[in-house]
Amino acid sequence: MPAPRLIQPYGALVLFTPKPDGSLRMCIDYRALNKQTIKNKYPIPQIDDLLDQFRGATVFSKIDLQSGYWQIRMADDSVYKTAFRTRYGSYEYLVMPFGLTNAPATFQAEMNHILCPLLDECVVVYLDDILVYSHEMQQHVEHLRRVFEILRRERFYVKLSKSDFALEKVQFLGHIVSAQGVHVDPKKIEAVRTWKTPENVKELQQFLGFADYYNRFKNTPYNWEPRHQEAVEQLKQALTSAPVLILPDPERDYVIEADASDQAVGAVLMHDQENGLQPIAYLSKKLHGAELNYPIHDKEAFAIIIAFKTLRCYLEGRKTTVYTDHCSLKYLKTQPSLSRRQVRWIDFLETHFHYNIVYKPGHKNKADALSRPAHVAAIQVEGMNPLLKGLFTHGYTIDPEIPLAEKRHLLQWDNDIAYRKGSTKILVPNYPPLRQLLLEEYHDVLYAGHFGSNKTLTGIAKHYYWPRMADDIQKFVTSCTTCQRMKSSKQKKAGLLQPLPVPEQPWQVVSLDFITGLPTTICGHDAILVVIDKFSKMGHFIPTHTTARTEGTAQLFVRYIISQDGIPTTLISDRDPKFTSKFWKELMPLLGTKLAI
Repeated sequence: MPAPRLIQPYGALVLFTPKPDGSLRMCIDYRALNKQTIKNKYPIPQIDDLLDQFRGATVFSKIDLQSGYWQIRMADDSVYKTAFRTRYGSYEYLVMPFGLTNAPATFQAEMNHILCPLLDECVVVYLDDILVYSHEMQQHVEHLRRVFEILRRERFYVKLSKSDFALEKVQFLGHIVSAQGVHVDPKKIEAVRTWKTPENVKELQQFLGFADYYNRFKNTPYNWEPRHQEAVEQLKQALTSAPVLILPDPERDYVIEADASDQAVGAVLMHDQENGLQPIAYLSKKLHGAELNYPIHDKEAFAIIIAFKTLRCYLEGRKTTVYTDHCSLKYLKTQPSLSRRQVRWIDFLETHFHYNIVYKPGHKNKADALSRPAHVAAIQVEGMNPLLKGLFTHGYTIDPEIPLAEKRHLLQWDNDIAYRKGSTKILVPNYPPLRQLLLEEYHDVLYAGHFGSNKTLTGIAKHYYWPRMADDIQKFVTSCTTCQRMKSSKQKKAGLLQPLPVPEQPWQVVSLDFITGLPTTICGHDAILVVIDKFSKMGHFIPTHTTARTEGTAQLFVRYIISQDGIPTTLISDRDPKFTSKFWKELMPLLGTKLAI
């Protein structure tokens, strides 16, 4: 509804983002309001307690409410706090919007209240997920009837498209529930179970990093044998079995380590035990489509979002610490300028979770390997020309920036070739013969086609990187004699040269220019304004400053030229910014002087 107040103390920002079905989702940034809100400590159900209720059940129905939060009305004295600003004025929510920090606890309390007679008998409720369970079908029909009677009486509406009825097996809170019992969702450990067989030392080190074994393989020649394959399969089994993947403890806080690379995101859910952080579940996701074009800041944030969405049943209503190796994400909650995508993500986090983001350097982050499996790399170092590889090796030894980058953990190595951290692009050292060879390989050879700077940059950037690479490619292409000789110019053709008219009297036509680069005098001058009369060749040499503004130059011209020799009819100059400025172009016509640039 429109806000009726003349003075509105609250006013959150609002954005619309597209949903997968083409409709729009309204996202409101309630971060400032949430900071001032006293947290509702109403308990969110413990997952273990809910799962214990299914013993002996054989039939299940999962009910999802239609925009559940919107079915609860706001308190009259809190409506004005939900105000959000639009170009048409301020509006307020009469129902509970998404984004409020106490919305999950309020909704859970309401569900527990209305369904209290059926709790622990045939119904479990986790926020807007209602699961009805029964021992046999006839009993299940009666249980559903009782649930629907309560929902109808309390005027809560069900979304049929997201509800499932009379199932023998159902996915609920990250588990598979059936008559046989409760099983862990296989997707939680799929990231480790389907890990690709290592093909080199680097991939082997990444895989063994979870078991802290990789140090013993340092400087060991790579020789893959059947016994190694057997060891990898045993490690896969160990990493996904009970001794390493501990069970979640609802009494403990959760810890997430999330990370992203160019092609994938990954995360680890853990508990802080007495003997350190212990993993509960691993997850990773390869990026597709538009996700690959996200800036690195958004990719790192996307890793956190994927973790919270996948592990939502554990984290909702619990205190969670998120470790990331992207320092700027520490300020995600207070960042003033957000894109629509970021607003949508923050709205999701602020509505459902109590979290804190902490910076942790990448070399200490367990999720690093999940987001950076080398089998997605575009370059196979084993196929590199030996001569080219030798140039790389020599270049790394003489480039003074390489040790500094290693010290800051910005590099990762594979077969003596350096990559940018989290990327599959080879880092080219500051070694001119090597960079010259790459430029010639991508521009000069017959199959390269002498492309322009943009296409040459695109080709090189697929596999290589070095600082100021675009500038080096631009200089190389513009200096290519073949391109200059064979390619037609795309610039507008210059007009015919026209002689300047011969003046009929002194100081009718004058020319101006600056002499710069001079040593500074005791008066602070470091430039000379030169004014020459085209008729008599008489000149004025006026001391000035390189940093002088257009207005200052105009004052010098009036003081030394116009006051002594009169106003010229034509003024000749180059395209110095002082002579092409709006002030200069407007001043000269007022004096009746024509500008000839």
